Amino acid sequence: MNVTAIGSASAVSPEERALRDLYLEHGPALYSYVLRMLDWDTHRAEDILQETLLRCWSNGNLTDAEGMAVRPWMFRVARNLVIDAHRTRMARPLEISGTTWLGDMHSEVDDIERMLSSIVLHKALETLTPAHREVLRATFFADRTTQQAAEDLGIPRGTVKSRVYYALRSLRLALRELGVVVEETWQENAETDVAC
Repeated sequence: MNVTAIGSASAVSPEERALRDLYLEHGPALYSYVLRMLDWDTHRAEDILQETLLRCWSNGNLTDAEGMAVRPWMFRVARNLVIDAHRTRMARPLEISGTTWLGDMHSEVDDIERMLSSIVLHKALETLTPAHREVLRATFFADRTTQQAAEDLGIPRGTVKSRVYYALRSLRLALRELGVVVEETWQENAETDVAC
């Protein structure tokens, strides 16, 4: 099977050879002209170059015969193709880029996940006694040590430690009842953080 691409070195017809010569003579300059107009988007520049050469070939403007300058005509066609492509993109809704949609979706999922976690935690905290909620707010949520919390609450440090322990244990059970899987190490780490 013998396959010959239009414009290739083994082109047989005079039109195919003329298209190849046209590409070799004007292609690099036309490509860099289009590339600058498209802000260095190589894929789109190649498409515009190919479409320009295709229109040149279909119109029969392969040589500078009859006083027609092919190069300015090709540059004008390429410029018009770039403008038409830009107008078409502006008329359509914004397309999602292949690189950003996953990040956008991930940030939306994170926001939703954070909100749902907050709601579940709030419900679990409502099941605690007021003393337990108060001690958790004074330590974990206020980012204070047990000594600082004891001074703020006006109770002994040992009482703060004890209430934190039982508050975390109750909170863990409440979260389990709400369907949240809580690791065993979570409570152990929280208790050692508060003890310091």
